[in-house]
Amino acid sequence: NYWTIPRFGFMNSFTIFIVEDDKFYGEYLKHFLMSNPDYEIHLFLSGREFVEQLHRKPDVVTLDYNLPDMNGAVLLKKIRQISPETQVVIVSGQNDISTALDLIKDGAYDYIVKDQDSRSRLWNTIIRIRENQSLKNQVERLQEEVARKYDFQKTIIGNSEAIRNIYNLIGKASKTNITVSITGETGTGKEMVAKAIHYHSTRRKKPFVAVNVTAIPKELLESELFGYEKGAFTGANTRKIGKFEEANGGRLFLDEIGDMDFSLPAKILRVIQEREVVRLGGK
Repeated sequence: NYWTIPRFGFMNSFTIFIVEDDKFYGEYLKHFLMSNPDYEIHLFLSGREFVEQLHRKPDVVTLDYNLPDMNGAVLLKKIRQISPETQVVIVSGQNDISTALDLIKDGAYDYIVKDQDSRSRLWNTIIRIRENQSLKNQVERLQEEVARKYDFQKTIIGNSEAIRNIYNLIGKASKTNITVSITGETGTGKEMVAKAIHYHSTRRKKPFVAVNVTAIPKELLESELFGYEKGAFTGANTRKIGKFEEANGGRLFLDEIGDMDFSLPAKILRVIQEREVVRLGGK
């Protein structure tokens, strides 16, 4: 009776599947988790029964490792295949560190041993999962808002033939993985065009990294773009990730590239052609 059930203001129901062959223990967990009225709880007494309902894609599965018809490792693989967004918490009487590490390596969120503290650990783990899910949803909504902000037909104003041609080119560039060269005088909106291409492409959830090459001293630009390994030069005390790696999976916008020192274009051309980056001092 000492439990105070926190409410976090989440609007949507949160589905938890309990997979436990010990009916008494399963009902015990179900009753305990139902203390939060936001949780929708379902109990399954076998792996087969659970797999038949996995298409419902629960938010969390608490999984007993030792089930009579299949073990937790097999079920974890099935969950990763059918419902990869589902978080899996192993709840087991098996106190084997190597097994726990293997399951977490294969994608389990946590491994909880059945003991006097398992109830509180499970409660706190589910709270963390739900908070993380809420943060993830917020990030996705913000990304959608950014994409709307860079709706190029609203941010690039005009109805001339030249502007309509720019709309058409942005639309084409957004649908490909080609390298794009954007030319124009200072202040005409080159970065705006670059962001419009990025936020309307399939890469919009990945980083957009902008670098003004004229704002970085030429002796530092190579290490900023490519990064470096520890010990690559005097003062390189740790490894540093460069802008190319930082933008991996997304897009890198090199502003004022025409003013770059003559020693760098050949190295950048290789990155563009080969899609490979070697850090300074790297192999």
